[in-house]
This record gives sequence, C-alpha cells and structure tokens, in this order.
Amino acid sequence: MEPPRPVTLILGDGVGPLVTGTVDQVMEAMHAPVYFEKYDVHGDMKTVPPELIESIKKNKVCLKGGLKTLVGGGVSSLNVLLRKELDLYASLGEYAGLKHEVVPGVVESLKVITKFCSERITKYAFEYAYLNNRKKVTTVHKANIMKLADGLFLESCQQFDVMVTPNLFGNLVSNIAAGIAGGTGVMPGGNVGADHAIF
Repeated sequence: MEPPRPVTLILGDGVGPLVTGTVDQVMEAMHAPVYFEKYDVHGDMKTVPPELIESIKKNKVCLKGGLKTLVGGGVSSLNVLLRKELDLYASLGEYAGLKHEVVPGVVESLKVITKFCSERITKYAFEYAYLNNRKKVTTVHKANIMKLADGLFLESCQQFDVMVTPNLFGNLVSNIAAGIAGGTGVMPGGNVGADHAIF
C-alpha cells in the first residue's frame, strides 16, 4: 500500500469550508490515500501566505474552497495572485483583466493576448481533448471586431467537446453554465500549469 499523498487544502469563504469539509469526510470514509494540509485563507487577505505557496509547490496539487473577491479598490484577488504566483495558465472552468481609471469616471480595461500564451493554452486544450477522447476543440472569439487580439488567438488553433477561449469569454461561458447548474458555488473548476494545479 502506498503512503498517503499530501494535498494542500484551502478552506475558503462562504460555503467553501462546508464543501471542502465534505470532501475531507468523503476521502476519510473512502480510506483514500490522501491527507490534507489545511490552510485557513480568506479572500479579504491582501497577500498569499508564503507557507501556502510552499505547500502547493511541494504537493503539486491543491483543493480550494471558493474565495470571495472584493469589488473595487484596485487590489488583485487571492485567486488571481495564486494563478500568477504558480503560473496557472489554463483555467478549467475565470477572467483576470487589467484595468485602471484613466480619469474619474473613465475606466480603461486591457485585454492582453500574446502569441506564446495563445499557443500554450491551445496546445493544452488539444492535449486535454486527446487524453479525454474528445473529438472537437471549439474556439470562442470575437476576431471579427478585435482583429489583432482575438485574431492572434484564433490563428493558434484551428461542435462543443472542448472549448479554448481567452479569459474574458471563458468567464462568460463558465458563468452561464454555472447559472444553469445552480450557481458558481456548486461548479467545479481548475487552474492548471505545467507544475501545479488548483481545483
């Protein structure tokens, strides 16, 4: 019998502790070879605790309860900070935009698309489709209007088994799907990078 695998567990906010607590109980009842390193982290925190990052890097996988995102204030959410710190470039299931107030009452929102990131996420989508025996990859874009940004994204990959899309449209599609299913609190999702994953 192999030793239990360590998994980082972020309890989360709202229903997060209820959901993650239930997962913990299910794993225990199944005698699953997993043990959780638990972290009581909340969305209103300004920074990610270094010991949490160390745990995720060591364990390679993390289960996260929902973290609230504060509205306004120009501070990145902990979700965004975790994705950036761990280079989690594939979001399985959210949009992290760049925005600032140019002058009072005028907000400019940037959508950054790079060839490297477009190719990386597209490659991931095709690998995911192949490994999960899916037959199609669908690209969601607005290249007819955003010719340069979405046009570049569209060129990187050639009806719905797997979808690959820039963050903004992925957020819209996943929110619609969550609404149909009963809300974001009950929808699974994941953020995946080359070395780490948070679910």
